[in-house]
Amino acid sequence: MKTYRLLAAFGAALPLVLLATAAPAQTDPDETAQGDVSVTIYNNGQALVQDVRQLPIAQGRSRIEFPDVSAQIRPETLSFAAEGAAIVEQNFDFDLLTPAKLMEKAIGQTVTLVRTNPATGAETRERATVLSTAGGVVVKIGDRIEVLRDDGLPVRAVFDRVPPNLRARPTLSVTVESDRGGRRPASIRYLTPGLGWSADYVSLYDEATGAIDMQGWVTLTNQTGTTFHQADTLLVAGSPGSAGASSRRYPQPPPPPRRSGMVRPGTESSGREQVGEFYLYPIEDRTTIANNQTKQVSFLDVQGVPARKVYARTVGWLANDDAPVNVSSEIAFSSSRQGGLGDALPAGTVRFYQRDSQGTPQFIGESAIGHTPMGSELSLRTGDAFDIFVQAEVERREEITSAEWESSARYRVIRDGEVVEQLDVERPKQFYRTTMRYTLTNAKAAPVEVDLVQVGLDRGWWGNDYRIVSEDIPGEQLNADRRKWVVPVPAEGERVVRVTYETRY
Repeated sequence: MKTYRLLAAFGAALPLVLLATAAPAQTDPDETAQGDVSVTIYNNGQALVQDVRQLPIAQGRSRIEFPDVSAQIRPETLSFAAEGAAIVEQNFDFDLLTPAKLMEKAIGQTVTLVRTNPATGAETRERATVLSTAGGVVVKIGDRIEVLRDDGLPVRAVFDRVPPNLRARPTLSVTVESDRGGRRPASIRYLTPGLGWSADYVSLYDEATGAIDMQGWVTLTNQTGTTFHQADTLLVAGSPGSAGASSRRYPQPPPPPRRSGMVRPGTESSGREQVGEFYLYPIEDRTTIANNQTKQVSFLDVQGVPARKVYARTVGWLANDDAPVNVSSEIAFSSSRQGGLGDALPAGTVRFYQRDSQGTPQFIGESAIGHTPMGSELSLRTGDAFDIFVQAEVERREEITSAEWESSARYRVIRDGEVVEQLDVERPKQFYRTTMRYTLTNAKAAPVEVDLVQVGLDRGWWGNDYRIVSEDIPGEQLNADRRKWVVPVPAEGERVVRVTYETRY
């Protein structure tokens, strides 16, 4: 049986079909049937599209088509409005015109196969009936059956017409009942997945001056299958809730970045407009959001924000390092109105750069942040410090007696009109005295300070009466579970810090 190659480019025949059976193909990439388009994009990959078009609407019942809607439109969310007209029925034609769809819809129909002689370039034409497209194209030519497959011989298919249920563009059609005829504004509003945005921040850190310059970019991504032309675009920092059924039916984007690096949440109002609990970030000028495109728009540009480098290590309870561990290198700054970025920061990724000796910015690390209110204090990790280490070791751990435990018991004085002394003496079965040794080394030519934090101190109601009976440098109790020491380490030197705890665990 003789076989033929069906070129992947056999769709080149499609313009012949379209020219013969439909309106002229668009040649202007900005040509669109859309009207005045507004797009509101949320962080969860959902968007609200509002499109107002000037359309002639006949009196009585008629059908109106809206080409160039999102190919992922959620039809059940559609709202139609035109003065004097009410919607009766709606349909969404999402079967788009492609070579594969053309062949699939042509099953049982007759097409023309055009074969080209590779040696002479001469073309021969045969009429063929399409029998199947399952796993390949099977056609009947006269009394023989052929399979169009890749055997090196060029063949293309020419179709007599475009099937009526195939669309060159995603099209929404509505049947309306109008009390009068005439041209008037008609608007549609719908939700669609496939449009998303995130914030990306580029920060240039100057260690000598202790400052950062930061620029914030909104990154728009469009995978709806449709371009939105000259859209009035509004970004919403937040993800409105959706019904469980909708969540199952429509693909969901990855979750936003986990809140990271926030030392203290802010308490300042940024002055940005809010809807409900969500901040609004309007794009200043209208913009075209092309399909399968990533677009970036600047929304923050601030210079000279005070910042400092922080070296930190957090140590778990009874940690016994086999080897020294690099400390974390972080950059701390504020989003406050005074001495900070002066804005609420939508969730995204902050990328840090620092100039080398030649003045060339070099990438030094990145960190994710969650939605961050104005006035927040942040300390964002950029990576591990190359030449600063901490080794935490249990230097000594021993069981102590109840008498030794009671010797450091706490007295509580309650003043409420009179002075009452209360001695809390606890008699658990076991008590421990633990001495931790923290060895910090610094290979830099300058001295540094390291934020050393011990965690795991709070074990609940039965063991929350722990005591710090001695420490080489004063510490700060951050909460019931964490204590911090700011440890100065000399240049090209070492510092050993010992802390002794008495605990019930």
